[in-house]
Amino acid sequence: MKIESDCVSVLSGIRKNITIGSPICFKIENKDYKIDKLPDVTRPRPGHADLPGAIKFGHRDVRNILERASARETAARVAAGSLAKILLANFEINVLGYVKSIGGINSKKTIKNPEEIYKARNKSKVYCLDKAAESKMIEKIKKAKADGDSLGGVIEIIAFGVPAGLGSHVQWNLRLDGVLAGALMSIQAIKGVEIGLGFGFSKKFGSQVHDEIFYCEEEGVFNRTTNNAGGIEGGITNGEVLIARAAMKPIPTLMKPLRSVDIVTKKPVDASTERSDVCAVPAVSVVGESVVAFEIARCFMEKFGGDSLGEVTRNYKGYLEQSCRII
Repeated sequence: MKIESDCVSVLSGIRKNITIGSPICFKIENKDYKIDKLPDVTRPRPGHADLPGAIKFGHRDVRNILERASARETAARVAAGSLAKILLANFEINVLGYVKSIGGINSKKTIKNPEEIYKARNKSKVYCLDKAAESKMIEKIKKAKADGDSLGGVIEIIAFGVPAGLGSHVQWNLRLDGVLAGALMSIQAIKGVEIGLGFGFSKKFGSQVHDEIFYCEEEGVFNRTTNNAGGIEGGITNGEVLIARAAMKPIPTLMKPLRSVDIVTKKPVDASTERSDVCAVPAVSVVGESVVAFEIARCFMEKFGGDSLGEVTRNYKGYLEQSCRII
């Protein structure tokens, strides 16, 4: 929402720009909070939590549902993810999110250098790496706004520098691809997630898609010439770049609303309209980046954690030295 400011206050856990070991508490002010005097909302929007939430909790005013279901909740996840990215940067792990498509218009440009991705993304109004696609995306967003409609799209999250060995194959809830899929699917309006080649695997022979393994004598490391797995095999990172994508549906609030039913009168009506964006795909790329960074940081700390950054660094360096000669 453009009415909100990107301002975070740190209430605890950080002193003189360093964490001190106690719980970290952030405070984010929200201007759009005075709802008690607003009229009841009884016309649920198709595609939103309005109706199922009202049924579940027995509410006759779906505002009790829609406010908590709002994507404003993701501001806290972005704040937490920002802290995770600072931690990961100490170990040269860089997580970046950007837009791959909006409304069926696809970005065809590929950049493999994280610094160049960062620069290209931040120059774009829609966080897209492809300038030609960007202009078409903006035009389509303008048309959707004029038509009282909304647009979805696809985001891509890439994590550079992730070591082999995060996640585990030994239990279903420890598989990192499952963890990342759950984190991304928990973002409002995300309806699909894939890792690496994703759904493309279903169209190929195994001989065409599995990343062959090589060994570099000079560096003493295993490597691949392809990365269809997206950096994860068997729920464990394999040392390649981690790649995840998420598909976002169009926002369900439409200025030209769809048909609905008043939950009190049970009469046919147009769905309610609330203040809303036309396209939130660029914003969700920031959220996706943050939740992926948070989960990678969590797995990283589970494996290498200690009581200080120095201890974590020693654990990590020891692992890297050991993993080079473990086989």
